[in-house]
Amino acid sequence: MPSLKETPISVKGMRDIMEQDYYEMQGLFEKAQEIAIYYGFEPINTPLLEHEEVFLRGVGEGTDIVEKEMYQLRTKSGDRLVIRPEFTASIMRAYIELGMKSKPQPVMLYSFGPLFRHEKPQRGRYRQHHQFDMEILGTEKPIADAIIIQSTVTILREGGAQDIFVDINSIGDKESRSAYEKMLKAYYRKFMNELPTIDRQRVKTNVLRVLDSKEQRTIEINEDAPDSISCLSPASKKHFKSVLEHLDQLDIPYRINKNLVRGLDYYTDTVFEIMEETIDEAGNTRTSAICGGGRYNYLARTLGHKKDIPGVGVGIGAERIMESSWWKHLMPRIVKKPKIYFIQLGFDAKLKSLQIIEILRKAKLPIIQTLAKDKLSTQLATAERMGIEYVLIFGQRESIDNTVIIRNMHNRSQETVKLNELVEYLKKI
Repeated sequence: MPSLKETPISVKGMRDIMEQDYYEMQGLFEKAQEIAIYYGFEPINTPLLEHEEVFLRGVGEGTDIVEKEMYQLRTKSGDRLVIRPEFTASIMRAYIELGMKSKPQPVMLYSFGPLFRHEKPQRGRYRQHHQFDMEILGTEKPIADAIIIQSTVTILREGGAQDIFVDINSIGDKESRSAYEKMLKAYYRKFMNELPTIDRQRVKTNVLRVLDSKEQRTIEINEDAPDSISCLSPASKKHFKSVLEHLDQLDIPYRINKNLVRGLDYYTDTVFEIMEETIDEAGNTRTSAICGGGRYNYLARTLGHKKDIPGVGVGIGAERIMESSWWKHLMPRIVKKPKIYFIQLGFDAKLKSLQIIEILRKAKLPIIQTLAKDKLSTQLATAERMGIEYVLIFGQRESIDNTVIIRNMHNRSQETVKLNELVEYLKKI
């Protein structure tokens, strides 16, 4: 923490987003919204602050998010709150609280914005990061899983991703999971002396988390671990088979990954990650996860609701995409790169300048302007450095005559145009 005499800096793992990065993030979210809307999703914006119980119950007390990563605070009145670390539990809370069960089912929602997790900052992962999230609530049908995966793949491909496939698994329903957990515990007991301390503890408290371990020895032991598919109940087998048939029909490449469980307690049945293949400098093929999601049929009950509300969703990290080599640098449609630099000289001209800017705005002609600068040479030099095509010069004489000078920065030619003819002239050139 900086002392009182030091200049403040941003909090570790958080950053200021501006200029090109700002617009590209807007462009990504705009494209994702467009695709989500075509698939039938509607927007929701949940609060950044939630009661602690939403995530303690929903995400699970044995998960990394709850144990290590949540930003928690207590209000003066004693409320225990959390800064939103993920979307799904918040959206399920909203579904229940707002009575969305009375709406036609399923309810399909999308959201985007910042999330906060106190984890080790690294490339593509920040303590304040941004996600695009899609959820389908109120149906157990496998086609909902397929819609989530298809729309996610479409968003990534529209953003520039090419060599991607789906890592997918099923961890089953309650019946399946109980049998699988017993099998896993029996397997790991044979290796208790070799497992790192953290994974020995997980065997006792939340054995599925061992499959998600990043410890090298555990990764080696997991290679021969029992797979969840062999423990699936008839209903879960049928569900998983149908999801895969939908992916086959959509020509979405996938790989069944028996160790994939995802890191949150609320997942049931389908879990998936979208993977990309890259070739490193040594010519080796590497795979890494871009984003992931899954089904969560029992989340509502863990939040205190009397009945289960089936759901499936995905979270897509904006920073992870924008730092990928294939990213297309999408720009939002509402932002046009200005081709006009507006120069105003003298007090009277500055008084009228805002009226001219408003005229141009209504005509959808964006400009760059420096109302704080006075020298013509300085402003022309700035326009030159920025590669601007046309400069509007509005000085004292032009203010009196209701005209403006338009200079072509490529050939240095210029012309005087009446203000009431300015928009027509600019659109023509």
